[in-house]
Amino acid sequence: MWAMLSTASLPAVLRAAPQAAPDELSPEDDRFLEELEKANFQFFWEQADSQTGLVRDRCHVRQADTGIVASIAATGFGLTALCIGQKRGYVSFQDARNRVISTLRFLWKSMPNHRGFFFHFAHQKTGERLWDSEVSSIDTAILLCGVLTCRQHFRHTEINRLAADIFNRVEWTWLSEDTTLLPHGWAPETGFLPYRWDYYSELMMMYLLGLGSASSPLPVEAWNAWKRSTFEYDGLRYIGAYAPLFVHQYSQAWFDLRGKRDKYADYFKNSAIATDVHRRFCLELAKQFPDYSDDLWGITASDSDKGYVVWGGPPQMGPIDGTVVPSAPAGSLPFLPQATLRVLKNMKNRYGNGCWSRYGFVNAFNPLKNWYDTDVVAIDTGITMLMAENLRTSFVWSTFMRSREAQRGLQRAGFHEA
Repeated sequence: MWAMLSTASLPAVLRAAPQAAPDELSPEDDRFLEELEKANFQFFWEQADSQTGLVRDRCHVRQADTGIVASIAATGFGLTALCIGQKRGYVSFQDARNRVISTLRFLWKSMPNHRGFFFHFAHQKTGERLWDSEVSSIDTAILLCGVLTCRQHFRHTEINRLAADIFNRVEWTWLSEDTTLLPHGWAPETGFLPYRWDYYSELMMMYLLGLGSASSPLPVEAWNAWKRSTFEYDGLRYIGAYAPLFVHQYSQAWFDLRGKRDKYADYFKNSAIATDVHRRFCLELAKQFPDYSDDLWGITASDSDKGYVVWGGPPQMGPIDGTVVPSAPAGSLPFLPQATLRVLKNMKNRYGNGCWSRYGFVNAFNPLKNWYDTDVVAIDTGITMLMAENLRTSFVWSTFMRSREAQRGLQRAGFHEA
């Protein structure tokens, strides 16, 4: 049922995607998504430090949690969540704007960085590097997406200036000094990490931001350098990777690629196909794990009863055991609305307080083992909230895409109407 195809065969094999979006959501669907987004927002409001704005990487939702580990990716999602929260009335305009200003001031003046790139994990109250983490190229990109979203939404003099300063400080040319394939990061102790962003993944946002930079732009060749391998499953062909489902979601939380394509693909349709393929993959797994069904599916990198696991497919990767990850279908809400909504509503209605918390869905759960996570993870809560809002109103897309950096990136990458 599954096969990897040659990159050369790519343009001919992309097939029409499943229905990309419903004409309108039912009142029931909209109420559900409102409840979900409001809960998600509470995480980003309550689990961000009020002075630094840094958002915790994860949070225990069943007891008091005093952890101090923040991540820059979580903070990028959190900045975007402030825009959504203000628009939806979850927080006042003044309170949201003040939190954004505090965050951007800290990022510009106090947060340790190297040539504009930030360390992956940091102390929430000081910004100090934690766990000997790397200066992360992709996590910095997620942060920058949040920074630009805030600039476009609030249209405030200091926010405009700080956002421009933070973005323009990033030296993409340093990252690409001797390669068109960007490294995953850099460490003070060892220099550049040996790994490169060389295959289709969440990398699109990073390359597009680099192409869109006015101060230190990537060469156009960088967009063409990474490989777009094609896969086939159950008669459906798509660009993919040996990676979890989230790689099809993250870049398109901000970049609106509907009705657009470069010379290789229509990536929005591609993500819709990849999501449907993953749904079919889970249904095939129901022979081993009977909890999986058309009403309950979704596996992406997540917690498990044995710790954090990178799993998914097709092809099957990791020790899949019947665990379900709510952010897998939630991150694909705009790509496959009816199928993903059905799963998410079933999760909440059937498994109740086991999989639901003050902040929305817990990170993962396993009905076969009667195991329910005690944590929510910021980036998974973030992709859930952003994609829910994009499905409802396209707000994140329409706001972020007004940025000149996003427009320049797409233009230099050769995007045009599909």
